[in-house]
Amino acid sequence: MLDPSSDTLDIDILVLPETNLILVASVIEPLRAANRISGQALYRWRIFSPDGQPVETRSRIPVPVDGLFRPEREKEPLFVLSSYQWQMSATPLLRRQLSQTARHRTMMAGIESGSWLLAEASLLNGHSVTIHWEDMEEFASRYPQIAVMRERYVIDGKRITTGGSLPTLDLMLEIIRRRQGYSLALEVSRLFIYEHERTGGLLQVPALGNMRIADQRVSQAVRVMEETVDAPLTLTRLAKRVGISARHLQDLFQESMGVAPHQHYLALRLNAARRKVIETKAEFADIAALTGFNSSSAFSRSYRAHYHESPTETRRRLRAGAKG
Repeated sequence: MLDPSSDTLDIDILVLPETNLILVASVIEPLRAANRISGQALYRWRIFSPDGQPVETRSRIPVPVDGLFRPEREKEPLFVLSSYQWQMSATPLLRRQLSQTARHRTMMAGIESGSWLLAEASLLNGHSVTIHWEDMEEFASRYPQIAVMRERYVIDGKRITTGGSLPTLDLMLEIIRRRQGYSLALEVSRLFIYEHERTGGLLQVPALGNMRIADQRVSQAVRVMEETVDAPLTLTRLAKRVGISARHLQDLFQESMGVAPHQHYLALRLNAARRKVIETKAEFADIAALTGFNSSSAFSRSYRAHYHESPTETRRRLRAGAKG
């Protein structure tokens, strides 16, 4: 599930009663966005409930489901979502079903309180996991055979756990990054941009890793990059605009974003170019000039390296889909 691939990934989602609606959206919306932005069915999902009925969320908005959770030998990753009153769902039947299906699944994910359900089924023994910060001490005391980490999400072998809704969003972006690359993950993340009062108005994006942009100098550099997509600055000039050395900016960027500044810059430019390829009829030479490439051939090479198809193939594929 986490290896680079352009194949469709099918995911099964088990939603338990009293789950937060935002938790469900944190799993599904990044996948939907990845499909829309790429113009491909990169992800598909099925939603199940313990009784086959729509799940009543804490916000009293029901989540429609595809059916009753009755696993057989499915290999698709299974995400178990729970927020409140997980104990009511931890029936002997469900624990047995989770244990049985884990023998065949390529991955099992405990999303927020879903980790409690996996632990109750003895599916997290010997693994490193995380849980909502309010539950960490109780969880660690109850399951001494499980290593509890103070992380937003943890991927350990065939087990994934998250500590809440926003950490789950971070996890889904990380899955997209590993499968389709940094450029697509970045573009998806930018759909969920939000502002935090303590950042002085600088835009913050969900993390593409286990960290967020906490350093204002990195946030400022990202903003400058966004403003100069058509005429990219050198690292030295970019660092000067931020007020630090190029070496310091490079180190800060690697620590906060997990990539070098030039990788993020290139992803921004390619994302802008891709939108123009998809949404306009502009000539590729014009798109190249508008996004800081020296020539249409240099643009096409970089585009293919990141999106595994040429700009021409993207337009041809979308035209074919529209006719179909």
